[in-house]
Amino acid sequence: MRINHAIRIAAGVAALALTVTACGGSSNKTASQHAADGKLTIGIKYDQPGLGLLNKDGSHSGFDVDVATYVADKMGVKPENITFKESPSAQRETLIQNGQVDFIVATYSITDARKQKVDFAGPYFITGQSLLVRSDNTDITGPESLNGNKKLCSVKGSTPAQNIKEKYVSAKEVQLQEYDTYSLCVEALKSGAVDAVSTDDIILRGYAAQSPGALKVVGNTFTTEKYGIGVKKGDTESRGKINDAIDAMITSGAWKAALEKNFGSTGFQIPEPPKVDRY
Repeated sequence: MRINHAIRIAAGVAALALTVTACGGSSNKTASQHAADGKLTIGIKYDQPGLGLLNKDGSHSGFDVDVATYVADKMGVKPENITFKESPSAQRETLIQNGQVDFIVATYSITDARKQKVDFAGPYFITGQSLLVRSDNTDITGPESLNGNKKLCSVKGSTPAQNIKEKYVSAKEVQLQEYDTYSLCVEALKSGAVDAVSTDDIILRGYAAQSPGALKVVGNTFTTEKYGIGVKKGDTESRGKINDAIDAMITSGAWKAALEKNFGSTGFQIPEPPKVDRY
């Protein structure tokens, strides 16, 4: 009996080890080393129209995907050798630190707190936080119209959620609902479970364009968000190469073309490109 029990335990441990190895996919190599091998694993969002979206046919599309693909190409990796991995907001630092991705291009705002855990190349885009409401809503016209009766949705681990907590929840001006993804927030908005969704303007415009006539973006932006490409802390070689690629994308015109392709039909005004910060 004891022998059989020990065998079962050993088998369970072995199976668990295999599962962790298969699911984790972690590596100690840097992004540059993986690129030299001809392959990259890049973190993106799967549920953000116009930015990072997993399509029904299994393909990926959006501005972030185009940026990631351009950067990979400049590092010597062709599109067919890129593995895209879903990177929810709350998991981004962990995915980088554990070596499960080489870098992340997923509407990833550069903040001082995040720079304690990962390094950033970029920024490759600058936006600001805004509000998304149902098209028939006339009460909410911007953050100044929020009050204690309003339910506002944002995503766990995101910069917008933290901004809302610091500026509005603390003043009891809004009830914050934190979901795992923005797509869940948008569904809650459509169903009437929340009154508004708050995140970066460009993300909200993608959702509004996906549901024409049902949703609208209101008010002016009320924060500044600089999107960076997250890499492992201390990986200065890879960060430098990614910065070079971002610069090349901007100067070649590919950056503007990618924005026009993904947002040209939404009425979105393409801004001036950012200046890469090589701090």
